Amino acid sequence: MMAKIYLSEEKETLLIPLYGKAKESQKKAPILIDKKAVEIVNQIDYNFNRLKIPKKTNIMMSLRAKLIDNFVKSFLEKGNESVVLHLGCGLDSRYNRIENNNAHWYDIDFKEVIDIRRHFYEETDLYHLISSSVTENKWIEGIPKGKKQYIVIAEGLFMYLKENDIKALINNLLNSIGKFTLIFDAFSVYTAKKIKNHPSIKKTGAQIWWGIDNPAELTKWGMAIKLIQEQYFTVNEEINNLDTVTKTIFKIANLFSAARKAHRLLIYQVG
Repeated sequence: MMAKIYLSEEKETLLIPLYGKAKESQKKAPILIDKKAVEIVNQIDYNFNRLKIPKKTNIMMSLRAKLIDNFVKSFLEKGNESVVLHLGCGLDSRYNRIENNNAHWYDIDFKEVIDIRRHFYEETDLYHLISSSVTENKWIEGIPKGKKQYIVIAEGLFMYLKENDIKALINNLLNSIGKFTLIFDAFSVYTAKKIKNHPSIKKTGAQIWWGIDNPAELTKWGMAIKLIQEQYFTVNEEINNLDTVTKTIFKIANLFSAARKAHRLLIYQVG
């Protein structure tokens, strides 16, 4: 039986990366293979064509997911007693793709999103679902304290939040669980303003609030934030799987700072 999907405004944007990864997974040489995304798309009663998702966006969603997967896998291999907080998880299957049997994993999103996730995912002793806006404080109280390492993933999330909400979220996490690694994707300020014209964003009616040009800005927020790495989508080993034309477009974009920094991954140590 197909799951009927009812989502509004920015919540509907979670279908964009889901569909992108499903489409990518069916290519002969995909950037990533996400069998769960294919399964969910085939079971959801939703007209994905209405989102008007460009081919380039599908590729970017898959590339973003793959690079984050790579970093999280490497992070979790460093030690046991790890806790992963996947903020604004949507219908993403990162827990399945990474296949780590030691980390305690928490997928957090709005109740209406988690209700949909429960059609496709089951909780276990290690895998947990939390129904909450990430900007609320109560859910953080349920995260176990005193573990060896924590990583917080905010994929496709912070651009939909206001800067003060991001600061408060980071501060609340630090006060509750202590030191953690933070990985998220970010638009430049110009891209954040321009992206409102993206066909999928216009169709869902979602609002983009935040962009950042200089990643060092976060280090001025206090909370002992240190920049670890800035990863660009325009230059990485994963683009070798792209077709020749698309690969060339990425390489040309990498020659220009504005294009390179338009949308990228930022990784920090907090605390």
